[in-house]
Amino acid sequence: MVTGLEARLVLGRSTEFTLDVALAIPPGRTVALLGPNGAGKSTAVATLAGIVPIEEGRITLDGRVLEDPAVGTFVPPESRRIGVVFQDYLLFPHMTVAQNVAFGAEHGGSAGEWLEKLDLEEIAQRKPSELSGGQAQRVALARALATRPDVLLLDEPLAALDVTTRTRLRRTLSGHLDAFDGPRLLITHDPSEAFLLADEIYVIEHGSITQHGTADDIRLRPRTPYVADLAGSNLFTGIAEKGTVGIGSHTVHIADTTIAGAVLATIHPRAVSLHLHQPEGSPRNAWETTIDLVESLGDRVRLNVGAPLPLTVEVTSDAVRSLGLAPGSTVWVSIKATEIGIEHG
Repeated sequence: MVTGLEARLVLGRSTEFTLDVALAIPPGRTVALLGPNGAGKSTAVATLAGIVPIEEGRITLDGRVLEDPAVGTFVPPESRRIGVVFQDYLLFPHMTVAQNVAFGAEHGGSAGEWLEKLDLEEIAQRKPSELSGGQAQRVALARALATRPDVLLLDEPLAALDVTTRTRLRRTLSGHLDAFDGPRLLITHDPSEAFLLADEIYVIEHGSITQHGTADDIRLRPRTPYVADLAGSNLFTGIAEKGTVGIGSHTVHIADTTIAGAVLATIHPRAVSLHLHQPEGSPRNAWETTIDLVESLGDRVRLNVGAPLPLTVEVTSDAVRSLGLAPGSTVWVSIKATEIGIEHG
């Protein structure tokens, strides 16, 4: 039975960059390694997979030491029982879907089982050049799972897809991850992806972990300017209909009246305005609420407001002083319909 992945990775990628990352992933849990391009995310994946050896540290999986330079232990990539789904999937172009999955099955599993589980039987004889982005993703995932890995690494698995396909497949991928009982590591630079798919998030900047915790920990208590910016967007699931979105018991107005059904709504903290009294002009989205938290971020201040729609709001320090904003203050919130981002859920 898988007991989880524990890793401390230290290596120099150049004279100016050092990766120093410690991760712990329990079985049945998804951890996202979130950061900008060049932060060292893919280097961490290559190190865990054994493609790049660590210089210091230790990697253990299911209680088995995979790598420990201090005692000279190094298990080669093909013996690590790690399934990897790469950003561009890297399917073998000369092989059919069935042959790609069978290649993984040669290392421990059943090709037919995973063709069936990921609904690939009807396209089993197609070549990668004949597949859509979503189909290629499922083939890559099936090939990785067919090895019966002890841990699953997903390196930007949705990045190669267009926005519409990415949104649709996010939910599909979530279901497949939930069905895998080992530890899962998701590499991404998309905070929405991390918030929706991961149980815990590790933020990596310049080769080091600067913060880790749940999505709420990251969103509500950012520790660096980068985290504050990427995690600041308020993200909600709701039902759209005729220019409105129902989010729980609250309804907001949006600019697009044609969208219907399940959606993801995003509101940037700087798109929210605060007022001491009901704003004039009757903005389409305005309601009274209470400030729960005030946190300084240099010349900006982040506030959390409560019901009927909990939001993170970002304003200037001058605005806080002039309006006398503090925890417990009653304020009015207003948001332009055009400032609410919507994509199908």
